[in-house]
Amino acid sequence: MFTKFNNKLNTIFLDINSPRFEITGKVNVILSPSLYWVKKLSLPVKYTRDVKKLLPSVFEDILPTGNYNYSVYKSGDDFFGFAYEDKKILELLTKKGVTFSNIANVYFAQSELTNLTGSAKISEFQSIYKKDDIVILVPCCWVEEGLALDLNEIVLSKNTITLQQFSHIVDEKSIYNIGAILLIFIVLIASEYIMTTQKIVHVTNEIENVFTQNNLKSTMFENKAMLKKYDFIHEKQTKVREYLSLILSWQLKDTEKLSSVGFKNNVLEADFSSLSELTQKGITQKLQQSEIKFKSSISKDSWHVEMIL
Repeated sequence: MFTKFNNKLNTIFLDINSPRFEITGKVNVILSPSLYWVKKLSLPVKYTRDVKKLLPSVFEDILPTGNYNYSVYKSGDDFFGFAYEDKKILELLTKKGVTFSNIANVYFAQSELTNLTGSAKISEFQSIYKKDDIVILVPCCWVEEGLALDLNEIVLSKNTITLQQFSHIVDEKSIYNIGAILLIFIVLIASEYIMTTQKIVHVTNEIENVFTQNNLKSTMFENKAMLKKYDFIHEKQTKVREYLSLILSWQLKDTEKLSSVGFKNNVLEADFSSLSELTQKGITQKLQQSEIKFKSSISKDSWHVEMIL
């Protein structure tokens, strides 16, 4: 009564009171009028896409609170508009033994039973029949008793809908808004990436120019090694200047003289002549206060001091 078997796909008629189905593969699903709202519309528009935009306003006064999707198809000069809740239909399908993966196509009874004459029983207590071109569901006692609905006689139309699993979480408008925001982010990130890439190329070229102009090595490793070498040399030269400045700052008596200064093997040497014991002691104290490693020696009238760098 509720299932049509053929060599291609089975067809089931889904109603709140339908028995549980035994499904082994893909099926076409015809929705009972109890699962959607329908209106016949005569509008001065040409395309169904233009009518679909109007459907939320068309149904807003009659729909209970819920999260609805809308569909429309044209028949002759009229349009048939529909409002339905994906979530409730999918929940009912699951309850009746039909999973989302089992669904091939979904149809409204309105579009598939247009050739219905009289009434057709869908259960012991309910029948469907057509009134003013609208397929409706009524108690059997309201209409003359008709035959059971025979799905074998139904030639399915092209007026299908697609049930959206998550439409109750995010509506279509929100999806478009989120998509637009993501697109903006993608454009911004892509622009930032392009600008960063250009900066990297510019800096790389500048580095290469600096290397070329200053005869630097081809790799940063070699240049760092060379920099370390020159830092060491600079440090030694700085100490030499500091020690020389210190030596030249020592106050000697008229009879005391700085005979020579020399640098060899990281040692700054200075020779003094005719230094008094008091002057030698004063110079020694200054070297100690400056925390300079040194050693001194006396040879005849000469006082020799070595300052280690």
